[in-house]
This record gives sequence, structure tokens and C-alpha cells, in this order.
Amino acid sequence: MNTLTRLRVRLTLALGAAEIHLRLHLPRLNWAFTCRRTAPDAPFAELQRIETDPAYRALFLARLNAAITDRDAEREAVTHAIEAAAEHLRHLVTDPNSVSGDHGRAA
Repeated sequence: MNTLTRLRVRLTLALGAAEIHLRLHLPRLNWAFTCRRTAPDAPFAELQRIETDPAYRALFLARLNAAITDRDAEREAVTHAIEAAAEHLRHLVTDPNSVSGDHGRAA
């Protein structure tokens, strides 16, 4: 065996011994470098909880219904505000006495 081969074998054995020593004396380091399965994504975990826990499902659906009701009420309020603004604008455009100057004749 030539010198280079012996050096490679000794280096490999030394690295293996160092790895074993580190694993025995530094378990936290070993734990940090160990591949672990990642936790499921939050939306997927939420979906699993909704499907498996009836009480949580009922709470989730109640909150969802409340959010939909709030959104519909907001949309209706915005629609009424737009209709009121449109009516006010029609009144301003069609009534020449409400605006001074030539702006009342724009329509």
C-alpha cells in the first residue's frame, strides 16, 4: 500500500471516530443535523382540524357565516351610498338652479 492510500484510510478512520465521538457527546448537535419530516402547512392542518373536530367545525362554520353576512351588509351599504351619490349627481346635472354658471348645462 502506498503512502497516499494509507493517508486516505487513516483520514477516513479519524473522521469516522470524530463523528462517533460527536454523536455520543453532543446529542443536541446530532439532533440539529438529523433530517426530520416537516410539519404540515398551516392551511392543510386547519383543514384537517375542521374535518376531524366537530366542535371546531361548528365554530368555524359559524364564523364563516358571520363573515359572509358582514361582507354582504358592507356591499349593500356601499351600493346604497353609490346610488345616493348617483341620484345627487343627477339632481345637480338636471337642475340648472342648483349650480351657478354654465356647469348646470353640461348634461
